[in-house]
Amino acid sequence: MHVYVERFGARTLARKLSINGRIGQVAIVGGRSYDRGCKGEHRVSDKTPDLSRRPVEVGILAVPQATASPIYGMQELLGSAGRDWDFLMQGVPGKGLIDASIVSWDGEPMELANGGWIRPTKTLDEHYCPDAICILEVVFDPLAGPGELFARETRWLKEYWRKGGLIATACTGAVLLGEAGLLAGEDATTHWGFCEFMARRYPGVRMHPERALVASGIGQRLIMSGGGTSWMDLGLYLIARFCSQAEAVRVAKVHLIEWHQTGQQPFASVSHQRQSDDAVIARCQQWVAHHYDRSSPVAGMMALSGLSERSFTRRFRQATGMAPIEYVLTLRLEEAKQILETSNVSVEVVAEMVGYQDAAFFSRKFRQRVGLTPAQYRRKFGGLGRL
Repeated sequence: MHVYVERFGARTLARKLSINGRIGQVAIVGGRSYDRGCKGEHRVSDKTPDLSRRPVEVGILAVPQATASPIYGMQELLGSAGRDWDFLMQGVPGKGLIDASIVSWDGEPMELANGGWIRPTKTLDEHYCPDAICILEVVFDPLAGPGELFARETRWLKEYWRKGGLIATACTGAVLLGEAGLLAGEDATTHWGFCEFMARRYPGVRMHPERALVASGIGQRLIMSGGGTSWMDLGLYLIARFCSQAEAVRVAKVHLIEWHQTGQQPFASVSHQRQSDDAVIARCQQWVAHHYDRSSPVAGMMALSGLSERSFTRRFRQATGMAPIEYVLTLRLEEAKQILETSNVSVEVVAEMVGYQDAAFFSRKFRQRVGLTPAQYRRKFGGLGRL
């Protein structure tokens, strides 16, 4: 078992939308735009966007393993830049700043993973070189891996990267960067449930499951966002990078987008792996799943195992990837999340129900792991649990 834990105002969004040199720290470069083109690095310009220039060209990749809503949503979000705010404020659409097209290997209509259909308008040929290419959610069996599913697309991505292109991914789209060999020695993120898969499959990558957005690579030309609706964060970042901070904020207001300020941590849950092959440790896992709220559950597992403390700790970590005390903490916090989502009992009672006599200590541990206090977590998710 492993765990991946994890308001919107103009100032908050502006602070979050540009890269300040620390990985995943997103805030906007105020009033600046980026020179663009896949024949060189994207350089910061102090000038505001020049509306007389051609629109920024962004390709959104479609493959049969993709899903429709992120593709169409990203196309609409990017197309809103420069256009929709003026329409709302003045009644006349402004000039679009980004031309977002759906692209595929051969440009033919295709059925996607969720049964929807999509009609690409451009192909990934050797002459196609947009300012940025977006790769959003793709569906595949993580036990089998992607295999050769994306072999043609990754060959194109390697050449596009060599030319200086910018590649932006959301959710499991980051897997194509790994398949293209672009993540060795780089920081990365993806959906929190696939971070362990990527860390195993692509040696040298530094995964950040808690981050909602990471920028890495030469010239920060690899942009990755987390799972679910974090493709919206990615879209706002691209608008900020290619157009301006102010335009990204306007688009967020038009579409009522709330930046994932706390990253993926509040949304993460325990990711269950196959039962350990170590029968002794598997028996301990089964026992602690029902007794984690007792005092000294680690001592209880150790007694059940019949092993010395050193041997038990070594075998437990080898089987689960976690120290025994960390494993117990994970179980307790996951149960606490469930209680907070589905009941109105006090935080003190929640702490006691999961094995903590000190509610303040419980709250500190919860915030360290989840990124929110128990009260904040309940406000964010409690209503959903009672629908």
